[in-house]
Amino acid sequence: MKWVTLISLIFLFSSASSRNLDRVARDAEHKSEIAHRYNDLKEETFKAVTMITFAQYLQRCSYEGLSKLVKDVVDLAQKCVANEDAPECTKSLPSIFLDEICQVEKLRDTYGAMADCCSKADPERNECFLSFKVPQPDFVQPYERPASDVICKEYQDNRVPFLGHFIYTVARRNPFLYSPTILSLAADYEHALQSCCAESDVGACLDEKAIAIKERAKKVNMKQQYSCGIIKKFGERTFKANLLSHLSQKYPKAPFSEIFKILNDATDIYKECCDGDMLECMDDRAELMTYICSKQDVFSSKIKECCERPVVERSQCIIESEFDDKPEDLPSLVERYIQDKEVCKNYEAGHDKFLSEFVYEYARRHPEFSTQLILRVTKGYETLLDKCCKTDNPAECYGNAVEELNKHVKETQDVVKTNCEILTTHGEADFLKALLIRYTKKMPQVSTDTLLEIGKKMTKVGTKCCQLPEDKRLSCSEGYLSMVIQDMCRRQETTPINDNVSQCCSESYAYRRPCFTAMGVDTKYVPPPFNPDMFNFDEKLCTAPPDEQETGQMKLLINLIKRKPQVTEEQIKTIADGFTAMVTKCCKQAEIESCLGEE
Repeated sequence: MKWVTLISLIFLFSSASSRNLDRVARDAEHKSEIAHRYNDLKEETFKAVTMITFAQYLQRCSYEGLSKLVKDVVDLAQKCVANEDAPECTKSLPSIFLDEICQVEKLRDTYGAMADCCSKADPERNECFLSFKVPQPDFVQPYERPASDVICKEYQDNRVPFLGHFIYTVARRNPFLYSPTILSLAADYEHALQSCCAESDVGACLDEKAIAIKERAKKVNMKQQYSCGIIKKFGERTFKANLLSHLSQKYPKAPFSEIFKILNDATDIYKECCDGDMLECMDDRAELMTYICSKQDVFSSKIKECCERPVVERSQCIIESEFDDKPEDLPSLVERYIQDKEVCKNYEAGHDKFLSEFVYEYARRHPEFSTQLILRVTKGYETLLDKCCKTDNPAECYGNAVEELNKHVKETQDVVKTNCEILTTHGEADFLKALLIRYTKKMPQVSTDTLLEIGKKMTKVGTKCCQLPEDKRLSCSEGYLSMVIQDMCRRQETTPINDNVSQCCSESYAYRRPCFTAMGVDTKYVPPPFNPDMFNFDEKLCTAPPDEQETGQMKLLINLIKRKPQVTEEQIKTIADGFTAMVTKCCKQAEIESCLGEE
């Protein structure tokens, strides 16, 4: 594989989006889908993405074993380029890949029940295979780079297999990570090698750069799985509404027609990557980026430099670019959406188009809001029109719309303000305690370790977002909290927590965060029988490292609330003060454990 060409293509496709165009329409446009994608991506990139696709489905397969499957698909692609009318060339790409997998010898011996997927028809067959993907599997070790004294020579002498094994390992470990991202990580790794191999301490240089690469991979993977989760749980309509909000904020000067065009394309791209159709996702992403760059004057003044960069850097640059400045002369929305006498007529004539335009207009005026808040305001407006347009005097009915809709804004602003004040005033430890008290009461059925994990994730969100300027805090806070909540809701599907959590997770994407915020104590919860081991104190309270001591105290707090969910803040403070006094006293004694036992 000619990696020079591959790496030059990598960043063009590195994006957190993907696309699933209507296959019937696409087949009409191209006789052979595989020939079309091969011609677009060229051999080097086609090979790399084919390897990633197989590695993500067949996570236990060796590099050499997958290389044979890659060769089969590449040979077919080249055959179809020469003759698109050949019978096997008209199959969809997912069918080609899954047929190849289903022909693997001893598939059942290695993968067990996954082999049963082969008996299903498409697209159910693909859904079945996706369900067997294992994130961060124990049977695949993280990538281990060669020793510092040999890595540079290995890279220089065997660049193709060297980078190939990196891509293979990352794909196996991260079966839901989009292929453009995996290739961009390979580019980051190669740039790090090129830079560090010129340094005196190669290992130290690579260690530092590896931290940034791993953090980026983790962050992008989280966002990609979040996007796929929205599509899977709430459907395409909700996903498109959320993406419409984001695109309208990012490109506020672009007309609605242009935003709507890239919205449809980008939504289809996401669906492709979420379905594991990596070749289509890369190719279609390239087309979309080319289109945006061809209309810089329409979309954004912030992407000029990005579009002038080499292909390898263009896509990531655009993704990370700032929101464009919103136009200064945007009129108030009150006239068009409240005072206009034709509001109900326009709404009833084209419900979806009317609301889509409202989302666009509202979002482009409010880059400081989260997309979820924008959707809540839109839903509030929709509910108001549904009610008022049935009355004799609609205008009077929705005359207070601004005040009603601003209640959503105030609720969100108040939540962010209150939590940021707690964090900045009392520090991370007390902020975490407050979260643990709050959420243990809401869902005491969750394990102590998981509650602590959720609390720490929420604390990280606070630490990250509360230090930002005021106009960035809200979108940052609710954006990342939505990801934490989605992860929690994903667990709820396999291990039900309680009715309140189930309701918040299922009813509305836009209202999930306010639903969790407003959730009270689970009144149906029955505390478990008293278990003395939950409150077993030993000398580790005094001798363990500070981090472990703090973790131990947090777990004690959670277990206390699990036993007494109705416990008040004042009672918790009294118990905490007593506990601190006990620890302070006993840690000074020679016989720590006997002191703790007496106390």
